[in-house]
Amino acid sequence: MTVAVIGGGITGLALAYRLRASGTDAVVLESTSRVGGNVQTHARGGYVMEAGPNSFLDREPTMRELAEALGVSARIRPADAAAKNRYVFTRGALRALPTSPPAFLKSDILPLASRLRVVAELLSGRNPTGADESLAQLGRRHLGREATQVLLDAMQTGTYAGDVEQLSVEATFPQLVKFEREHRSLILGAIRAQRAARQAKTPGAAEAGPRLTGQMSTFDGGLGVLVDALAKALGDSVRTDAKVEGLERSADGGWRVRFQERGQPAELSASHVVLAVPAPVAASLVRPLDSELAAKADAIPYAPIAVVHLGFAPGTVPKPDGFGFLVPAVEGKAVLGTIHVSTTFPFRVEGGRVLLTCLMGGARKPEVVARDEDALVALAREELKSMAGLTATPELTEVIRWPRGIPQYTVGHLERLAAMEERLKRWPGLHLAGNAYRGVGVNDCIREAARLADMLGGPAGQATRST
Repeated sequence: MTVAVIGGGITGLALAYRLRASGTDAVVLESTSRVGGNVQTHARGGYVMEAGPNSFLDREPTMRELAEALGVSARIRPADAAAKNRYVFTRGALRALPTSPPAFLKSDILPLASRLRVVAELLSGRNPTGADESLAQLGRRHLGREATQVLLDAMQTGTYAGDVEQLSVEATFPQLVKFEREHRSLILGAIRAQRAARQAKTPGAAEAGPRLTGQMSTFDGGLGVLVDALAKALGDSVRTDAKVEGLERSADGGWRVRFQERGQPAELSASHVVLAVPAPVAASLVRPLDSELAAKADAIPYAPIAVVHLGFAPGTVPKPDGFGFLVPAVEGKAVLGTIHVSTTFPFRVEGGRVLLTCLMGGARKPEVVARDEDALVALAREELKSMAGLTATPELTEVIRWPRGIPQYTVGHLERLAAMEERLKRWPGLHLAGNAYRGVGVNDCIREAARLADMLGGPAGQATRST
């Protein structure tokens, strides 16, 4: 069996590696000259910068297993203790995010009346319809209007850069739905879940699987360490500058993949084809086969993101406190949040430099991403001055734009996935994978790659199909 993996992002690479490790032939076709997709790390002028994701939570076993298999697990580095503090810009000031219920009651993150409204969540009821709803709808019902605008919106912004009124709570934060269904109150559900987790940790019990810290982490050279290790391990099975142009069913029930490789026409026969590409690209490839499936994939929207790095020479700015801050939509800013990279991961800068990474645009201000680099840097500096009092001139600036940045799991997303799965039953051996479907983070992509690889590499691999 040969599996053609179209797309050399983190999902496609992890999938191909796991397949080949299990003895299944896999070939990766990547349309550009480099692999990794949005996961890109590069160093310049004493700074190590990420073009896309900055880190991952060390709580996903498949991520650790993959790092260990590739020989890079020893290079995983947790965030510095100085990054434990987090902030939200709200009501014109940076305010510390409280880390416990007593701290929340004493904090100024919300006005007193809104904090008391959150406490009243203990008396909340369940969703009367049981239907999928937006994160904002669930938030207002349980926490009130202001907590939804500030806290829930900041929470989703850090992951999805989305619109709290549009995101499906069941697809983005299913744990909240679980708490509501099982415990009625989100607070009660969280308390009981924490209690159950503590009780499950038997002192002295042997730990199953890789040892996980649960901490925010990266690699000593950035997330590119993982991409480079995957590319090296896969070797010639990764074919870059290979742009797929069409898919056809073959007479034996398999697939023919037509593509241009460095300007020359080529073809690959495969038992399975995995489209590990953005949903609109997958839609364009399946449209000649199944227009309904293509329409479903095309209906998944994306939030454009601009990543603006600002590097400051030693001594020109004080070391920022904490991991960084998030900005709710109600504040009307173009900056969605700022990561204090040099505080969180000090090994990513040299000689006392300070590196800030601003994320801009998103679903709420998509037009911002179209601005030129100078305009984006100027806007980031202007808003950092108003929010954090930062006036120093950076010695380094860098801008990366992602017009198709983060998939948006809008209300009805899970229903859409179910419909896509049903359509895929018409096309045995065709699969969809990537961050457009079941999780946008690096951990999510690697977990889904492992799940699909195990399906395809198992005894029933010839008969499996999935999104």
